[in-house]
Amino acid sequence: MSLPRFAIAVLLLLSPISQCVWGQEAAAQKIEKRSFGATHSGKETHLYTLKNNHGMEVAITNYGATVVSIKVPDRSGHVDDVALGYDDARGYEDGKQHIGGTIGRYANRIAHGRFVLNGHTYTLPKNNGDNTLHGGVLGFDKRVWTAQEIPSADGVAMEFRYVSVDGEEAFPGTLAVKVVFTLYKDKNELRIDYSAATDEPTVINLTNHSYFNLSGQGSGEILATVLQLNASRFTPVDETQIPIGELRPVKGTPFDFTKPVAIGEGIDTNELQLRYGRGYDHN
Repeated sequence: MSLPRFAIAVLLLLSPISQCVWGQEAAAQKIEKRSFGATHSGKETHLYTLKNNHGMEVAITNYGATVVSIKVPDRSGHVDDVALGYDDARGYEDGKQHIGGTIGRYANRIAHGRFVLNGHTYTLPKNNGDNTLHGGVLGFDKRVWTAQEIPSADGVAMEFRYVSVDGEEAFPGTLAVKVVFTLYKDKNELRIDYSAATDEPTVINLTNHSYFNLSGQGSGEILATVLQLNASRFTPVDETQIPIGELRPVKGTPFDFTKPVAIGEGIDTNELQLRYGRGYDHN
């Protein structure tokens, strides 16, 4: 039968090409593989490090199709790891913050742990108060994926696959998921492409859950980091962080990043939405 499909792509530009220093000796693009340790149940995992011609390295593990580190040169050519990560698979297995993982079946919160599809109500495990967050108790970032290097005209690429069986975390339908990470050979960009096929109607919302510190991992807080977002509206939430259905203008609020603003400039203001989100945790 013909399977319903979807595909989305995310492009992450970490270093402005016009400002990067390319004069230094650059390593040839390649992918290196090493052990990343075993899970508590004994499953072996691996770490794949993608390298391009301009000093950028991206390390990804098949535990959760997770971005472990992103090493990139700044405008002066200094290389640092700008993505937070753990040292082995058990760090991610035991971690609670979904750091760097591929999130599914459904990123963000599903209110009251249930949804209705084609007249049928599905009840999910609750792992965030009264809600289901990031796919449930064992979402995609808590699974061991299959991995293989694939050819790419753009650079070096790794493909990760996972099959979520019908009823996993109470979601309907068997879902075959593929995530491809491509590190460009001639520019410091990481591209993430998602695709999936299901054998019956289901819900799906995939994303990557990396945490960034552009000063380098372990260098302290990010409140002085200047952020700009081309977003004129945001989704306000209720006290359980479920969107209330409104698209609210950011103008005149601490959520206005349409022009460059330091992240910490408005984060401590007496704004109800910041209290609900315990900071910025909004779409």
